[in-house]
Amino acid sequence: MLSARFLTALNRRLPPRLLQGSALRCAPLTGRSVPVPCSCVPSFPFTTMTAASALLPAESAELIVKNAQYVKVHPEAIEKLADRVIEGIQKKEINVDNFSQHQHHPSATDTHAANWIFLIDTLNFCFWTPGKDATKWKVDGETGYFALCAAINRAMREGIDITNPGYYSSITLEQLEKILRSDDEPSTKAPLLEERVRCLHEVGHVLVEKYEGKFENFVRGCNGCARTLLQRIVAEFPCFRDEAILKHEDGETRVSFYKRAQILVGDLWSCFRGEGLGRFEDLDAITMFADYRVPQVLVHFSTMSYDDRLMGVLREDTLLQNGCREEIEIRGASIYIVEQLKRLTREKLVAKHPDIAPSCVNAILLDHFLWDYRRKHAKELEYIPFHKTISVYY
Repeated sequence: MLSARFLTALNRRLPPRLLQGSALRCAPLTGRSVPVPCSCVPSFPFTTMTAASALLPAESAELIVKNAQYVKVHPEAIEKLADRVIEGIQKKEINVDNFSQHQHHPSATDTHAANWIFLIDTLNFCFWTPGKDATKWKVDGETGYFALCAAINRAMREGIDITNPGYYSSITLEQLEKILRSDDEPSTKAPLLEERVRCLHEVGHVLVEKYEGKFENFVRGCNGCARTLLQRIVAEFPCFRDEAILKHEDGETRVSFYKRAQILVGDLWSCFRGEGLGRFEDLDAITMFADYRVPQVLVHFSTMSYDDRLMGVLREDTLLQNGCREEIEIRGASIYIVEQLKRLTREKLVAKHPDIAPSCVNAILLDHFLWDYRRKHAKELEYIPFHKTISVYY
């Protein structure tokens, strides 16, 4: 159930300030912006921030939107989008069963399901390479996230024990490069291979040393509490600790997005259909998964807009620094909008569609719907630039 504090904040519909003439702080605006070449991709020391010191994503989003400078939220468009969501529910476009029906995803009966999901979400970040001449990483014809799923499933068919933390806790760069090999090898490689190896070593050692090599044991220790599971993930696995510092009138606050940690909880819930290992009594603690594609859809539906300076930076393909103000606002506004969308959709269901249970709407399924919409309408959405950030967090 939504907290009274959160509902109060939503009802106020805190408007972000759109400050005209503000100087962008993380993208060069003097001269023509040039996409960053692969050789300039930075190395990422994982943060030492503690999970307890950051606001959780929903609270973070409220604060970010309240202090926004470059992004504006449009409540009337969110209300209109709620009608489209209800249409999606009626057409079964929004349904928990959609996860396991996908050819690349495991089912709840697969013995490796929990470890597969954890492995995938450990590696679920940055599937693109900077540069206009860069080729797309493809596996079995798939791109992005589904290319990762296809590569992992291919490795399993080849007899590689890839879902076993005991294996990947000491995996070599050469081994992972072979597992993630592209359809056009050796021309194209999976992005950030060294960082993916570091992530696997980090999480693999924790699972082997503390949880007998089973992510299932880690999950069961949270007793069906999504908030506890989220906080433990970011506490014990630093590579999931997706946080930033937001400066505002009252000082500065550490905010969080926890994209991969939240999608990990969401994938468990989806795969197990809210039962057994996927049963959580407080699923509303999980927000949407703030990446670089869902904001594109939210702009398409006019639920948010960028000021002219930010739109210009995005159109020039400028690489934004992870944790910069513009990136924080885009991601925070996305979470805020989907939280409002969830509330409004439930209210409309109660008022006009008593045959549909409001519980069938949550941030996880709304994220799935928006993300799938982008894939289905990729050509149509090309007119909207999306922000580009090199990061291990999404």
